[in-house]
Amino acid sequence: MSLPTVRLGFTPEISCSYLPEQKEQLGVVVDHRWLTASGYSALLGCGYRRSGQAIYKPMCERCHACTPLRVDCAHFSPSKSQKRQLKQLGSFQAEFKTQLDDGWFPLYEQYIRERHAHGAMYPASRQQFFEFCQANWMDTRFLHLYQNERLVAIAVTDFFDQALSAVYTFFEPNHPLSLGTLCVLTQIQYCRDTGRRWLYPGYQIDDCPAMNYKTRFKPYQKLVRGEWQ
Repeated sequence: MSLPTVRLGFTPEISCSYLPEQKEQLGVVVDHRWLTASGYSALLGCGYRRSGQAIYKPMCERCHACTPLRVDCAHFSPSKSQKRQLKQLGSFQAEFKTQLDDGWFPLYEQYIRERHAHGAMYPASRQQFFEFCQANWMDTRFLHLYQNERLVAIAVTDFFDQALSAVYTFFEPNHPLSLGTLCVLTQIQYCRDTGRRWLYPGYQIDDCPAMNYKTRFKPYQKLVRGEWQ
């Protein structure tokens, strides 16, 4: 893969929120010509991600645990458990929307309170949510998942011509089903239905339980030394 020339600024080293024994440092794109949908599409394929208006890539000096991963939706082959979960989706209603439902914030607030009470996102804030989920140059939509007309999950998703990129997902934390997995399966199915090959779910971190679920969706590719393998 031919890597583009990108000017970066570097964040100070801080304790990693995923691997506490490591230090985290990000390279942040400072060249504004990349801060467009087409620019981000090119950088996404080179292992970058977006947080709000910023495009970044982990560039930690002593750790390389964050591995870019993308799911090959065109050839997706569900596991036995995923086949059961696809059947479960039949009792849900899914819809991508350009705006959030009015009742989104209580769901988000409950999710942050019960799943991330010790993280930087607590307490839940509307302003903080939009600052890290949206960019004015990106086509971002909100996958709403309903059960019996009740909103139970939302997956923030960036739209590209040939791909979707999962930005952030929150859901009813005490639901008996795996709502996060159901959202990923819905995103994969949407890619298949619309002729998009790839779903970019973010970085795979093998030693972090909260971040190592992505390899359950097969086949997938990892970006290793600049090549998708």
